[in-house]
Amino acid sequence: MDRNPFDGVFIAGAGQTVYEKRSPKKATRLLFEASDAALRSAGLGWHEVDGLALTCFNLPPDNVTTIAEHFGIEARFLFHGVYGGASGIIGMMHAARAIRNGDAEVVLCMAADAYDVASHNETLDRFNGSVQNYMSPHGFGGANGMFALQTRLYMERHGAEREDFGRFCVALRKNAQRNPNALLRSEMTLDDYLNARPIADPLRLYDCVLPCVGGDCVVLVSERVASRLKAPLVAIRSGGELHNYPAGDPYSLTAGWSGFSGRMYERAGLGPEDMDFAQLYDDYPVMCFIQLEGLRIAEPGRAFAFVRDTDITTEGAFPINTGGGQLSAGQAGASGGMIGVYEGVVQLRGEAGERQVDCRRGLVSGYGMIAYGRGLSASAAILERVE
Repeated sequence: MDRNPFDGVFIAGAGQTVYEKRSPKKATRLLFEASDAALRSAGLGWHEVDGLALTCFNLPPDNVTTIAEHFGIEARFLFHGVYGGASGIIGMMHAARAIRNGDAEVVLCMAADAYDVASHNETLDRFNGSVQNYMSPHGFGGANGMFALQTRLYMERHGAEREDFGRFCVALRKNAQRNPNALLRSEMTLDDYLNARPIADPLRLYDCVLPCVGGDCVVLVSERVASRLKAPLVAIRSGGELHNYPAGDPYSLTAGWSGFSGRMYERAGLGPEDMDFAQLYDDYPVMCFIQLEGLRIAEPGRAFAFVRDTDITTEGAFPINTGGGQLSAGQAGASGGMIGVYEGVVQLRGEAGERQVDCRRGLVSGYGMIAYGRGLSASAAILERVE
């Protein structure tokens, strides 16, 4: 078994801003608020930070280097995510390696954005060359149009029904009702889901995330720093990333998790049966099904059956997206790739309040960089409470 490249590195704190549908706050302010909350939860000060891993879509012309200037940080390690919603976990893993190698001791891994529906769609129209040059000029329907095709293909290839996606969304809404920071907390029934406004067939309103304003952060520390902290600690047992998998096949109904999850589990000496929860990247229900299969929680092509047979609420046998996920809490742009990490850490620290589940370890995953027909980047990590 390979040595865990994250040994001796710990997540010591987690912070989240208030999630809002609209706000005058800019990205820099959101990044500061999430990071300040994470440092306070760890019992650390700003003067101790020597690294940043940052992802933010509407930060330009600023970047991670100018953010270090704004925050008064003399940084020995910097990472700026370019992998969409996979960036948060990738940045966390790169930061952990830097700490293990002695290149930093306290790194803030953060993401934030300030979006409404119109600004979100404008960003996506120029997200990368594939979208800007070959899809947007032809009225491709944005991400909704793209993932409507993925959803239809999954239904036709594997036999899933709209009710299966609905069960998933209804369960996440139930979880969100216990999360005071979720934007969508009203009760939702399966009938509400099935009869919601059509968006892009077969997608309806509750298949789609609500763009919003917010930010999330976790703070990573070295073993030396961790030894003097009183805060509960979380370890990164394993993780992985894979891009453009499988190459040249945008409609394979799989993604990078299938390519690296076996090695991820082997390196941790664990299996999917050892996980107590999963915080999935839930931009659309179909991608959660594909993650469940790629992460070996469900058999290939059978995630819909897993959701039929398993209670995935905070009261169930295998909780998924315990804070409601992006589908009910909201998608704050690039912070969609960190909201699950934040939620996983507060669960493992026993700080999740009414939505707390009984857990020792769990999965977090990310997905992003939407290009021609799919997202190109996938990431995941296994987190475990330090006893």
